[in-house]
Amino acid sequence: MTRLVSILAVLAAAVAGLGLGAYWLTASSGEAELQTSVSVSEAMAGDTTGYRRATAPRAFTFPEDYGPHPGYKTEWWYVTGTLSGPDAQPYGYELTIFRTGLTPPDEAPDSPPAGWRTNQLYLAHFAVTDGATEEFHAFERFQRGGAGLAGAQSSPFRVWLDDWSMTGPDSSAFPLRLRAQQEGIGIDLALRPTKPRVLQGDQGLSQKGPGGGNASYYYSYTRLATEGTLVLSGDTLSVTGNSWMDREWSTSALGPDQEGWDWFSLQLDDGRDLMYYQLRRTDGTPSRFSEGVIVGPDGATQTLDRSDVSVEVLETWTSPDGTHTYPVDWTLRVPDEDIDLRITPLFPDQELDVSVRYWEGFVRVKGSATGRGYVEMTGYGDSPGSPVS
Repeated sequence: MTRLVSILAVLAAAVAGLGLGAYWLTASSGEAELQTSVSVSEAMAGDTTGYRRATAPRAFTFPEDYGPHPGYKTEWWYVTGTLSGPDAQPYGYELTIFRTGLTPPDEAPDSPPAGWRTNQLYLAHFAVTDGATEEFHAFERFQRGGAGLAGAQSSPFRVWLDDWSMTGPDSSAFPLRLRAQQEGIGIDLALRPTKPRVLQGDQGLSQKGPGGGNASYYYSYTRLATEGTLVLSGDTLSVTGNSWMDREWSTSALGPDQEGWDWFSLQLDDGRDLMYYQLRRTDGTPSRFSEGVIVGPDGATQTLDRSDVSVEVLETWTSPDGTHTYPVDWTLRVPDEDIDLRITPLFPDQELDVSVRYWEGFVRVKGSATGRGYVEMTGYGDSPGSPVS
């Protein structure tokens, strides 16, 4: 999931604007409500002085790079998956945990023995797509990074917010176990990679705009064999399928002429995986910093830039309240690779109406290849998305 501006970074700006920054640093209660909804185009213009920036390729080291990078302002652990139940009905899920720094590391206060004070804010999104009933369930939680309420560590690997968690054995992230449950909806899944990790962009440096530092460090596991249980309205189903994991950290923001992105992660039945993110300018046209990758069945990679890919919107869907209109039917073509795909959602209403409103959902693929995947779209606001190519 390449997130040019972390959803959490935008929320941190909203927190600061509401005067809640001190709350997260010092209050003794773990509960807070953020009574606001912000758009991605309202990207924070806050001070990033004191944070590190992604300026050049770096060596990735593990298990350290499974864990947190507090020197950078924002990061996330993102997983989506497409699953099948005993009756072959399709299901999908998203579990994402975000971290943001409210002050640079060298300005963090000393924590008292109780550990309540912290300069780290965590946010998590959990969503399930029920293909049997065409129902979409989405939840959001906030928490401070103190007193054990939320946090991240590399060895043993663990990222958590309350009882939503991603954990691995000892110093390895795999098999990765995901657990989350709320209001009768839940997952308990084990994920194992079937391909090597992919360093996105230039050896893991993913440039998002002009100028040094307007970039992130970004790696992915594009195909993770998945099995476990899914809980729907209290009923427990055994499920299997494939998942996708993204890890990204940065101190960055959308450029002044950029308002959002369309991100495609597709797992094709012929064994290939395709990721492409299209950064959109305010006039609806794609940014030259849009890019992607094709991962072969053997894990070999081929990078894609803006000139390699065309995306055309064929149909849109408007949210029930009439305020947000998103594409929900696309063609995606990579002519040099003879790829010509038609991408449609399992059903259109897979919008997360949370503090940052966006669409993230299960899609089906047909055309020159068949498959499944996920699409994420941000920054559409009150107007329809414009077809782009």
